[in-house]
Amino acid sequence: MTPQTLSDGAEVDAQKRRHAAGQDPEKRRQILEGAWRVFVDQGFDAASMNSICKAAGVSKGTLYVYFENKADLFVALVESKRQALFDGIVGRLAEAGSIEERLLAYATGLAAQLSSDDVIRAQRIVVSVVERMPELGIRCYEAGARQFLNRLETFLREETEAGNLAVSDPALAASQFVELSTTNTWRARLFGRRPDAPDDAEIDRVAREAVRVFMAAYKA
Repeated sequence: MTPQTLSDGAEVDAQKRRHAAGQDPEKRRQILEGAWRVFVDQGFDAASMNSICKAAGVSKGTLYVYFENKADLFVALVESKRQALFDGIVGRLAEAGSIEERLLAYATGLAAQLSSDDVIRAQRIVVSVVERMPELGIRCYEAGARQFLNRLETFLREETEAGNLAVSDPALAASQFVELSTTNTWRARLFGRRPDAPDDAEIDRVAREAVRVFMAAYKA
């Protein structure tokens, strides 16, 4: 056995140990919570792995077992926020009821979460660095928005195949519906024109109008 083979074998063993060591969900959650506080307080650029370690109460060695670098950590944070905030909303498309009722449930939930403080803060962090780090923006989009858009696209495609809708481009229609559902709420918050999240009455009113306009365009 050559020295190179020994080295390769040791590297494989180390990778296996790293993978096994990074499987504690409670430790992962602890790191993500600490990282979120640091990113919100300092922004992406100013946040350091040292400050994240301190906020999370873990060693740097432990941090690197779970995340390769700061970008990986932030993308994982975006994904965890998406899972916590949006997975229940996506499930509303599969609930019993008419197409209008399911779209309304999706729209109200989506608008509320997109306008929430946590989502706005995360999106502002991405916007602040995306010109210099476009790959980070792409990864965050794939981990976040792309996921709930995919499910809406699938719903629209299935309802079109069932003869209930007439949607020729589900991807375009899904994006249109999100824009209709968040009119004067999400983007106004993102750019600071609205300091506070919309109340339930406004979200419901905008969502109902979004469903009305959408169905007028796409009902079979």
